[in-house]
Amino acid sequence: MALAEDFSRAPISACPACTVVPAAERIAAQRAARAARIVLSLPNAGGAQSISLVEAALQAVPGVRSARVNLTRKRVSVDAEGTVTAARLIAVLADQGQEAHELDPGLLSATETDRQGRDLLMRVGVAFFSMMNVMLLSVAVWSGAEAATRDLFHWISGAIALPTVIFVGQPFFRSAWASLRRGRLGMDVPISLALILASSISVYETAMSGEYAYFDAAVMLAFFLLLGRYLDHRTRAIARSAAEELAALEVPRAIVLLDGIEVETPIADIRPGDTVLVRPGARMPVDGVVLHGASELDRGLLTGESLPVRAGVGTVVSAGEVNLTGPLTVTVTAAGKESSLHRMADLVAVAEGAKTRYTSLADRAAKLYSPLVHILSFSAFGYWMWATGGDLRYAINISAAVLIITCPCALGLAVPAVITSASGRLFHKGLLIKHGTALERLAEVDTVVFDKTGTLTLGVPEPLALADQPHAAVAIAAALAAGSSHPLARALADGARTLGITPAEITGIREVPGQGIEGQWQGTLVRLGRADWCAATALPVTATYLSLGGATHAFAFNDRPRPGADRAVAALQAAGMQVELLSGDAETPVRDLARRLGIADWRAGVLPAEKAARISTLAAEGRKVLMVGDGLNDTAALAAAHVSISPASALDAARVASDIVLLGQDMAPLADALRISRQATRRMIENFLISGGYNVVAVPLALVGLATPLAAALAMSLSSITVSLNAMRLK
Repeated sequence: MALAEDFSRAPISACPACTVVPAAERIAAQRAARAARIVLSLPNAGGAQSISLVEAALQAVPGVRSARVNLTRKRVSVDAEGTVTAARLIAVLADQGQEAHELDPGLLSATETDRQGRDLLMRVGVAFFSMMNVMLLSVAVWSGAEAATRDLFHWISGAIALPTVIFVGQPFFRSAWASLRRGRLGMDVPISLALILASSISVYETAMSGEYAYFDAAVMLAFFLLLGRYLDHRTRAIARSAAEELAALEVPRAIVLLDGIEVETPIADIRPGDTVLVRPGARMPVDGVVLHGASELDRGLLTGESLPVRAGVGTVVSAGEVNLTGPLTVTVTAAGKESSLHRMADLVAVAEGAKTRYTSLADRAAKLYSPLVHILSFSAFGYWMWATGGDLRYAINISAAVLIITCPCALGLAVPAVITSASGRLFHKGLLIKHGTALERLAEVDTVVFDKTGTLTLGVPEPLALADQPHAAVAIAAALAAGSSHPLARALADGARTLGITPAEITGIREVPGQGIEGQWQGTLVRLGRADWCAATALPVTATYLSLGGATHAFAFNDRPRPGADRAVAALQAAGMQVELLSGDAETPVRDLARRLGIADWRAGVLPAEKAARISTLAAEGRKVLMVGDGLNDTAALAAAHVSISPASALDAARVASDIVLLGQDMAPLADALRISRQATRRMIENFLISGGYNVVAVPLALVGLATPLAAALAMSLSSITVSLNAMRLK
């Protein structure tokens, strides 16, 4: 690596302690022109004095261009030169007695859901406070207040209720106005009309010195509508999507090594070729390759693997993994938006928002439903004006109740709530959905076709019955194998090491290309390699052979099955699936693996075109095929299948062609994926039935005047919450 070139390209922000070091000064000078935006949270900030104190203290720091405090959010945004670090600013504020913590500007959008929840909760509180005050005034009216006293209480109630409805109803009003500007009747249009009608009729009654005003009902209506929306928000937030889970793993800053100096740098400024230091206990900030150090990595949140994985020089690491035991120096291959973690989160977000058959059905129903709601409401108003001889108050109440009770909120949530919940469940089990319709198609599968090497197996040979071989033969074979990079040789050397066998002393070791490796052991020529080269009889399995003074020993190998492969196959067969194994490998290893896993229908020596043809044949027979494969020879079959899954270790072409990626090595989650997909389909149908059944019962009650606007708000909120809770029943 050309250090000068890489370091001149790598963005940094020097820490205060480094400014006394000449090298750090040179690096900082190169980056002085680069601006940085630092956002700090101020949990104890309060009052105008805090604003002036914080801003003055920060603006006094050399390199800080501006500092602006947002007291509502308890944050301060600082625009500064690249030499200013968050740690330095936090220390300055600590000297002023102000606690501060760094926030990542690039990830603040990930907290938007939490911000919406807090906003809704605040409005619920305002509505509740006003509602209780208006109800106290209403009690006086209900107790027999008359004439001027009654009118006074009505006007006071209006003075409390109208500003409250205007403020707390803003989420509904903004959404309704946005829909109307686009020429649509969104879900919040009828709700907004109902709030306006309830408030307007109350003002009319008060102005006309009417006996009844409904300011209490208007505020209660707003309160229960907001409460329902907040509860629905919370139920959906509990089932956090896989995209949000992945976004939460992103790290805002990393320690870049420049001329041996540790420089804290924003992730957005890190480039491929930079070198970063990852301390024990820290989350991996970038994709890269370990340059120095040895440690263990926790990949559980990304792959579902429960055990740590060893990492050393040359190990490929990914953003989001946790470094457990030792410091690692990593050469960056991708960072920020280019990292595998960020791309994975984007991919999931797209899949979660994709249109499925059920989503399209819900959208079409909602588009037809909204105009019907308003037609019903206005028809009810006209009918009751005629039936009551012009009782405006009664007709408006019924019209408002119809508007509210028929709001298609539950219908709109029926599918997205299930898709988000299901994708989150599958992600925690180690499966990443790439395509939005994959969940729907997976539920229809009745046949599963597996590839062998790299799919049901790890593609890593393991020696068979090595402990049964003579100790001396294994020691000699291990010594020869240590001098070769052949996969069988490496597997043999690892197997001997696992058994605690010390390699023999071999001299003159040399590798013969295409044949094997040979050397001298106690004056005798020994060879490890092909059967004919070692004068041995070839076995009908994968093997390497040891020639030792006229005697030969055969070391057989088998492809190591993936963890959980036997459980996955058994669970699929128990679920009534037809399971097949198609492999391009030789007959013997394919037959042995099929027997070990209990797969009766298997084929060996299958060409890529034959795999795709077999998938097409099954499809022509009416079968819905799930293809699980990883190699280039599986790409056509993956694309031809009804739905496809590839391991994360698969070739890029296979991963692109597949609909779902298996993140970890364990195959057992495949059965969970089929089960959850079928549950998700049932939940979608159930949600349609819930929303439809609710309207079949509720709408007639509102039309005949048996549901007040307040009761309608409660019923509508309950239907939306029921749909969200039903979506969370996925297991």
